[in-house]
Amino acid sequence: MLRTLVTRTTPRVGYRHFSRSLIAAQGKPEVSDYLDKASEAPDATATILNDLIHEAKRIQSQKSATWFQALTERQKQLASGKVLDSYSYTTAGTADIKEKKRADSFSFLLLPFKEDQWLLDSYINAFGRLKVGQLFQDLDALAGTIAYKHTSPAEPMIVTASVDRICMLQRVDEISKYNLMVSGSVVWVGRSSMEISIKASFTEDAFPPESEITEDFVKDENVFLSANFTFVARNPETHRSTPINRFLPLNEKEWVDYTRAESHNAAKKLRAKDRQLTTNVPTTEETELMHNLWKASTKLKEQIGDTGIKPKNLAFMNDTVLKSVMFMQPQYRNRHSYMIFGGYLMKQAFELAYCNSAAFSHAPPRFISLDATSFTNPVPVGSVLYLKSKVVYTEHIPESDPEAEAANHSDAIASDPHTTDAQLDEYFKLYGSSQFINMSNDPKDFLNKAGTIVQVKVDTSVRSLNHDAHQKTGTFIYSFFVPKYSYENENLGVGNQTVASGREVKNGHYAVVPESYSDMINFIEGKRRAKETAESFKQLRQNI
Repeated sequence: MLRTLVTRTTPRVGYRHFSRSLIAAQGKPEVSDYLDKASEAPDATATILNDLIHEAKRIQSQKSATWFQALTERQKQLASGKVLDSYSYTTAGTADIKEKKRADSFSFLLLPFKEDQWLLDSYINAFGRLKVGQLFQDLDALAGTIAYKHTSPAEPMIVTASVDRICMLQRVDEISKYNLMVSGSVVWVGRSSMEISIKASFTEDAFPPESEITEDFVKDENVFLSANFTFVARNPETHRSTPINRFLPLNEKEWVDYTRAESHNAAKKLRAKDRQLTTNVPTTEETELMHNLWKASTKLKEQIGDTGIKPKNLAFMNDTVLKSVMFMQPQYRNRHSYMIFGGYLMKQAFELAYCNSAAFSHAPPRFISLDATSFTNPVPVGSVLYLKSKVVYTEHIPESDPEAEAANHSDAIASDPHTTDAQLDEYFKLYGSSQFINMSNDPKDFLNKAGTIVQVKVDTSVRSLNHDAHQKTGTFIYSFFVPKYSYENENLGVGNQTVASGREVKNGHYAVVPESYSDMINFIEGKRRAKETAESFKQLRQNI
């Protein structure tokens, strides 16, 4: 059987696409010569090829190295008292600082799902939609390529400092009907850091020759995802920050994006300093809300204690905890060889958050956004990664018809005859009332239907095998949308619902219930993030 992995390449793109077949010969996969040199971005080797072709050779490039080579060199350096952060990037090269244009760093990745069923098969999830976790790896890998194109000809050690936000702007349900393109460029540069903007778009048409693809090729109405990354450059010899090429905006759009990025960076620093609830007291309004949350949760626990039954659409926050532990293998290392690729960490955190959201709501969730995330510590190859997820906030998108919305309550209390409509109204008002987001009239919008926004927090930490202490590596906040009505479970034969053909299964709204003070802080922070996310979506839609 021929399995064709289709990607496309351009001389302008560091992130190569492949277009060759892996042919099974005598029961063993045979990798073509072209595949051996298929990628100039070593990070990409931890994405689609690792998932599709487990026995394929690790893709070679000018800066790649086998794990055995990197491990041997590190052991040799440690024996002489040196610390080696990167195998391939040992010197920054030229120290000359130049001016570079936005077009100089523009890069893209083509995913022709409409033309290649096997490529589609590796990106499709159980419900026939895009497997977002897989795309996260591609986003980070492409961002790394863009960063190195801007810093060239110098070769500093570049790492992902933060993901500022990833937003899903519209639905792309039937991905088999589209070809996708992920593209981006540097939009802002500081002394040693740079912000990279990436968009994912779709088209029903075949891609033009790659030499004709520029940033103008992307149509605003076809953009379905927006992402921003911040990368920092360090001198591999001194381990300190190093200056990079300056950025030269050339037109009004580039200046607008540059100014917006600069303002966003300043606001992000101010927000991080002034709004951390770990160091700052909640506002008066938030304190009152926390007291009301405590009263309601106490009342709910007493009610459950008396009856032994709780409303099926409510869950205590501590009951939503899901954990995962993973050993970090070298196949998912970054281009520097000794640390794990950031896109792989984003994917693993997403998969756990997705599982949590699905288990919480008993329905297939749709990814909405990843909030600002900083990588506080690297994750070394050979370490143990700990992930802990928890639903920290819920918000309801009500139906436009009040009678239909009220009918949801009778469904939610079906498992508990002791809970009245008035009591459930009180719980839903506290734990899920929509304050920032209204139902959309856009048929392509996720929020054009009634449902629940579920916010899942994933804390990650790493532990060396030689130590007991954990180091925090980052916190990922994923938001999902779960429609009030869903038929995907029935279509897959999951669950025991019986429904007439064409009729959707009613799941209702869901709400998470905080109990402890730390739970309430998580809930309040989630409420703040929901407001910021709504404002970000509004701004993004105005800009695109």
